[in-house]
Amino acid sequence: MKEITCAQIASAVEKLCVKAAVWLPADMAMQIECAADCEVSPEGAAALNDIIDNYKFAAEKNLPICQDTGMAVIFAQVGQDVHITGGGFEDAVNEGVRNGYINGYLRKSVVRDPLRRENTDDNTPAVIHTKIVPGDELKITVAPKGFGSENMSRMKMFLPSNTREDIISFVVETMELAGSKPCPPVVIGVGLGGTVDKAALLAKTALARPVDTRNSDPFYSGMERECLERINALGIGPQGFGGINTALAVNIEVFPTHIAGLPCVVNMGCHANRHASCVL
Repeated sequence: MKEITCAQIASAVEKLCVKAAVWLPADMAMQIECAADCEVSPEGAAALNDIIDNYKFAAEKNLPICQDTGMAVIFAQVGQDVHITGGGFEDAVNEGVRNGYINGYLRKSVVRDPLRRENTDDNTPAVIHTKIVPGDELKITVAPKGFGSENMSRMKMFLPSNTREDIISFVVETMELAGSKPCPPVVIGVGLGGTVDKAALLAKTALARPVDTRNSDPFYSGMERECLERINALGIGPQGFGGINTALAVNIEVFPTHIAGLPCVVNMGCHANRHASCVL
């Protein structure tokens, strides 16, 4: 049994909040730079080069990549042989988020109630997804989610009779309706199966997958490629200025579902597809 204190958890989350806000993951940076090299639209290429300058400047000056530092989404893989001491796990995570956003001078974007809209002033509470896994380690991933892209997400309850083509068309349509609003080039997470809540979690998880990896099932990796090709053929382009780089990746995650249903959630991510992880 390995003991991990709440103080350790809070400290780790604090650092990850700042890291995720300031440093773009290397796989994202590489994809954006490759997109800039191949973009055929002069305006689109200029937008991509501005994005590159922006994330490099952010890292150099220790400033957020984007002014929308998001709502903190936390993925925690808790080893079943881990014993958390010194308080409650979720309290520790929220303490880390609070300290990260206050001490890191990150924008506080969370309101206490969805209709009464009073700001919590510390970006808590976080959205926390916890999974129990084998082992004696605790892996924490902080994925700040800005709402320029989140607002462009969609869900649909398909029928079991719906086809692969129907799903692809829905994903492409979602991007077409979004246009420039989610700050393309985007990463798109797609969750298929389970229940409504499971499909949404799959889609959110898909955004944290390395952008240069495909689904291990050839059936779904083929769908990912076709979605990406059709989305980039829309011509929306970087920041909506036209071009061939509207999306950098479409990541599909699936789960078994009920015989009577086929839930599908499309979670839109922007070019600042931020996440940072550590293992305790």
